Amino acid sequence: RARVRATAACRAVRYASTSQPWPKQMRVIASKRCVEIDYDDGASFSLPMELLRVESPSAEVQGHGGRKRTVAGRKHVNIMRAEPVGNYAVRFVFDDLHDSGIYSWEYLYRLGENKFNRMRTYLRDLRAQNLSRDPKENQKRC
Repeated sequence: RARVRATAACRAVRYASTSQPWPKQMRVIASKRCVEIDYDDGASFSLPMELLRVESPSAEVQGHGGRKRTVAGRKHVNIMRAEPVGNYAVRFVFDDLHDSGIYSWEYLYRLGENKFNRMRTYLRDLRAQNLSRDPKENQKRC
């Protein structure tokens, strides 16, 4: 099990005026296709890489005009690397070469709190658009 200690982004000084939970440790676990994050308020989240990819905070996914895009075929996506962005976020580089999302620690916390609802909504949106989590299924439909 690969363990990646939270890098400079997690070790950065937490300002007294910030009341939001701060990450203590982050682990990218390729074998389970998940990212585990432990926060200083005791919360711990295991976030599937697929969910991180399809809920990317990038404009490409969230929509340039406010309409969120449903990203299909990412069931087997993996994270190639995680890069700190200042002291407030991390950028994941996925094996489908998506790398434009900057995931703030607050965004990851909210995603962890709501991961089941977000995944349920994602699956519903895929069905409504006749898309699949499996990339091979989407290729057959084209």
